[in-house]
Amino acid sequence: MNWHPWRSARDDYPHIAIDCTQRLSPGTMGLNGERTIWIHRGLTQAERRCTLTHELLHREMPDADEDTIERETARRLITLPQLVDAFRWLRHPSLPELAEHLWVDEQTAWTRMQHLDPIEVAEIEAATEGDWSWSDVA
Repeated sequence: MNWHPWRSARDDYPHIAIDCTQRLSPGTMGLNGERTIWIHRGLTQAERRCTLTHELLHREMPDADEDTIERETARRLITLPQLVDAFRWLRHPSLPELAEHLWVDEQTAWTRMQHLDPIEVAEIEAATEGDWSWSDVA
């Protein structure tokens, strides 16, 4: 099943408000408060999706470091079947093309590609008959 951060927020955190109306400090995409998650109002839909997932994971895994949160955000938002589909269609995408196809921001796409395990690489390889490239992306 695909991860839906808005559904997760509704179902798992009904007491938490999501506020997308505020301008946050430069470089800040999201913030967690006691009863609110703030998402910078200037973000694209894909960026909001990634940021909300990231902030929800901080609640789910409060002791996790930032790298762990980033990797889990990428893993939840980008499944292996979605990656296989992307490389079947795009074969040799640029990072922006891959991110757009996967409906995530570039950082999330890059993080997912950097942390593919050997089994995932083999599955993409098999599905594309070897005609794909991720070194251009990662």
